[in-house]
Amino acid sequence: MAAKLGSEDIVWDLTPLYRGINDGNIEKDIETIKSRVASFSSKYRGKLKDISPTELLTSVTELEDISRRTARIGSFAYLNFATQANDAGSSAFLQKFHETASQFQRDLLFFELEWASLDDIIAQPLLEAPAVSKYRHYLEKLRRYRPHHLSEIEEKLLAELSPVGASSWNKLFEKLLSQTKFGKEGRTEEEVLSDLYNPDRQVRTKASEEFTDGLSAQLHVLAHIFNTILADKMITDRLRKYPDWISSMNLDNEIDDKIVQALVDAVRSRYDIPRRYYRLKKALLRLDELFDYDRYAPLPVSAEMVVPWDECKDIVLRAYGDFSPQAEGIARLFFDGKWIHAPVMPGKRGGAFSDPSTPDVHPYVMVNYTGKNRDVMTVAHELGHGIHQYLAGKEQGYFNSRTPLVTAETASVFGEMLVFRSLLDRAADKDEKLSLLCVKLEEMFATVFRQIAMNRFEDAIHRERREKGELSRERFGELWIGTQKEMFADSVTLTDNYRAWWSYIPHFLEAPGYVYAYAFGELLVLSLYRMFMEEGKSFVPGYMKLLASGGSESPQRLLEDFGIRLDDPGFWLEGLKIMDEMLKQAEELVQESGIVKS
Repeated sequence: MAAKLGSEDIVWDLTPLYRGINDGNIEKDIETIKSRVASFSSKYRGKLKDISPTELLTSVTELEDISRRTARIGSFAYLNFATQANDAGSSAFLQKFHETASQFQRDLLFFELEWASLDDIIAQPLLEAPAVSKYRHYLEKLRRYRPHHLSEIEEKLLAELSPVGASSWNKLFEKLLSQTKFGKEGRTEEEVLSDLYNPDRQVRTKASEEFTDGLSAQLHVLAHIFNTILADKMITDRLRKYPDWISSMNLDNEIDDKIVQALVDAVRSRYDIPRRYYRLKKALLRLDELFDYDRYAPLPVSAEMVVPWDECKDIVLRAYGDFSPQAEGIARLFFDGKWIHAPVMPGKRGGAFSDPSTPDVHPYVMVNYTGKNRDVMTVAHELGHGIHQYLAGKEQGYFNSRTPLVTAETASVFGEMLVFRSLLDRAADKDEKLSLLCVKLEEMFATVFRQIAMNRFEDAIHRERREKGELSRERFGELWIGTQKEMFADSVTLTDNYRAWWSYIPHFLEAPGYVYAYAFGELLVLSLYRMFMEEGKSFVPGYMKLLASGGSESPQRLLEDFGIRLDDPGFWLEGLKIMDEMLKQAEELVQESGIVKS
């Protein structure tokens, strides 16, 4: 596949990080970090209550440099593992890093605990001092965790145990799926899922069966992994006195529980939008019944072409360039600098991501490129992350470049919208416009409605694990189907095979509570993109400034400059209204073309 698409040589170069797992510089850097950690502890332990603003600034910059150096090794370890999860050496190296990093974390915990426990009378003048203005938001964030901190002895114990906790179970999950072969041909996850976009229903049906069979063979292990991570989260939340399973994620995202609930309620109130679309799609496909494996089938008016890698590159760069030469220039660095890993290959983890690495290096993007139109959008999406991470890292440094998940999705979804609009503007006829609209709507549904349905599934499994104990794999399937049916109603028939498909989604394990951030980002971007359409080029500097701001302020504060109020329930409904308008546009095109006879 990679040879056919011209992506076989699109592999990243990790040497700006390290030359390999046996690079002698890794051990040298670990020893340097150990020495720096010991010195930092000796210099600041027990002394924060008497620290001056200048000394506080020095301590934070020292801590930031230690964290950056550690993250550099961590990025290399994970990126190296991500493309060869079946390699014992890569796996062992990643595990060794987790164990080493947990020791660093253990010995540095005192700083966060002491700083958070300072009385406001001492802390507030320090926060207001001009000397620490660059890190004020970072320091304020640390103090918000004060109610959830344990004693230093307890925190150290948890840090010591962390390498054999959730991260280890996540690694087992990735190993398991990366090595699972689907069907008689022994295909990878990405290859078999790609067939769900095939125009031939028999091919889609076969893909569904093969994927289900592959998952089912591992379901006893996958259910155990899920139950273990659910229990780990339950125990951690109880120890840290978080009132709800989602509370820690909301705190990390710097948004109030009420904002998240308003988002969830708004999206659920408009489940009529995807239901309406899938009824339309059933008619367009001339099917008596639309099954779950039919959802991604191309429309009869679609000319699903294989998009070679070079053409994908041109499409994405042109769209970013039409918006901002600066954005295009940064995106081009990824293509020209070997910052991307594109081919599908055995042992490579599924999905796609952008790893920020560290500001002194650069981000890396991983995709599994199969040449579909959706893959072009995925490249645009991950490059949006990459541009965001690149700008924030260069402008803000390591600590302040880390954005909350809810705003981390802004640039990625905006990048997808740029490519979509670029293609729509160049569409040759109504059929091509309809095809593009439908593809984009389906992507939006996956980002908004499907993610909120998955959030409801997460909510159900976390609550049931806490109230009733371990869930059987059958119970996981029941809750999955129930929350999916709420979204689809009778517009899509969910097969028994689909009951197992909760088990391959890594977000539930890697970052419990994360999925609502996709819906948050999509609806936010719809509002921002509408502003861009109204304001034109004058919008661009403010948007690029938003990306460069990284996590230096809270999402609410950064978005105030655009007149956006996240605590306004009507804000989310406005974003959903834009999706409704796009669906109406598609419905009008169908009516005009006469494709569907009344």
